[in-house]
Amino acid sequence: MHDENATPEPDEKNPEGHSRRSVLRTAGVTGTGLGLGVGLGAFAGGGTAHAAASGAPAESAPDGEPAAPAAQGRTMIGVPFERRGTVRVGIIGLGNRGGGMIDLFLALDGVRVVALCDPVKDKTARAAAKVVAAGQPAPATYTKGEHDFVDLCARGDLDFVYVATPWDLHFEMARTAMLSGKHVGVECPIAMRLDQLWELVDLSERTRRHCMQLENCCYGRNEMRVLRMAHAGKFGRLLHGAGAYNHDLRGLMFDPDYYEGPWRRLWHTRLRGDLYPNHGFGPVANYMDVNRGDRVTRISSFGTPSLGLAEYRAEHMPPGDPSWKETYIESDRTISLVQTAKGRVIRLEHDVSTPHPYSRINSLGGTKGVFEDYPERIYIEPDHTDDAWGDFSAYAEWDHWLWKEHSDPPGGHGGMDYIMLFRLMQSIRLGLVPDFDVYDAATWTAPVPLSHASIKAHGAPQAIPDFTRGLWRKERPGMDSPKPQDD
Repeated sequence: MHDENATPEPDEKNPEGHSRRSVLRTAGVTGTGLGLGVGLGAFAGGGTAHAAASGAPAESAPDGEPAAPAAQGRTMIGVPFERRGTVRVGIIGLGNRGGGMIDLFLALDGVRVVALCDPVKDKTARAAAKVVAAGQPAPATYTKGEHDFVDLCARGDLDFVYVATPWDLHFEMARTAMLSGKHVGVECPIAMRLDQLWELVDLSERTRRHCMQLENCCYGRNEMRVLRMAHAGKFGRLLHGAGAYNHDLRGLMFDPDYYEGPWRRLWHTRLRGDLYPNHGFGPVANYMDVNRGDRVTRISSFGTPSLGLAEYRAEHMPPGDPSWKETYIESDRTISLVQTAKGRVIRLEHDVSTPHPYSRINSLGGTKGVFEDYPERIYIEPDHTDDAWGDFSAYAEWDHWLWKEHSDPPGGHGGMDYIMLFRLMQSIRLGLVPDFDVYDAATWTAPVPLSHASIKAHGAPQAIPDFTRGLWRKERPGMDSPKPQDD
């Protein structure tokens, strides 16, 4: 979830391993770090390897794809939250993203921010002051170093932990939160390796705690309108979709003050695939009811040469800058094709290294027509004829109830951040089933390691695991939820 629309998103913060300053920049937390010597198998290890490591027997899989490991607990599909009169929240990471999202948590009724964690003490102090200014009791603060989040998660007065830290830390923090008995929501991507995705699925099932990828773009006004129209059959039988994260981040990645350290830029020295698929993939997966009647089965990815960051560095960075020691391998433009069990095709793109206007593409097509975003336009029969695009604003009647109820929400990214948190906190307060779950989180993030593996294999298709272990065949509710009657 950390979209960075036209305005740079306040999200990802630091380095790569475990402290947000020096240690993280060396890339290596035990069990989660991705040091430069990590082989391909560590990123894209399949379910069979996971099963062998865990000692669990593997389940059979069709068409020769890696078998899913045996379940270690009951499914989390359809499991509601425990109802809470007040949702007690702990926040880990108070940089750009976390420091901005705390304002939205404080704007919600029935939510109390109980604890804050960030090793940068002034960031924690500023966030704590916001809590007090909002009329809530002063929160507990955890600033004693790279592992102090463990103590936050261990508190007995938290219902939900929100993680907004550099990508290397997401897996361990989500894991710790669940093992401490807390539901957890994590910024994108939820983990960077396939074995970590499986472990989060297993832990969610064993601990009975929800682990969610907080994908804000799923709650965009256009995305939710298209979702409802798709479910109503306005596009006919669905055939194809596309999503992307095409956002020129060169200036921000070389800005020593925006990201705390070069952690995001350094990922371009490690992986060649789609580093940030969730913003584009999540909404299209929702349109197609992925994990709710269909599932994604394989991905084939291709990448261009990596030239953009080196050229930008040559033009803007002085001799002797630490960035001159970096060798960039991440494709400037990654294009992936994903196929579903029903034969549908999803195109994903990623490009943060070249000049271009912002776009998430956000397209959906079927037997009766197509929608395309950036700019928004629609063509569906029988409403439109003569190959002329129609006005998407004419379909406002299809807006989701969340947008009808909150037509002018506060916060960034056009209000989608607020809508997402409102709905999540509402679901916890009322004891509802969340709109998406750990299976969606793993599915939406799987292109990170698998696109890298496919590019390394010259575009060879890579099997996408069935994280639901066969339960995707059963249709069930998702984002297109009815308005609760007792809120």
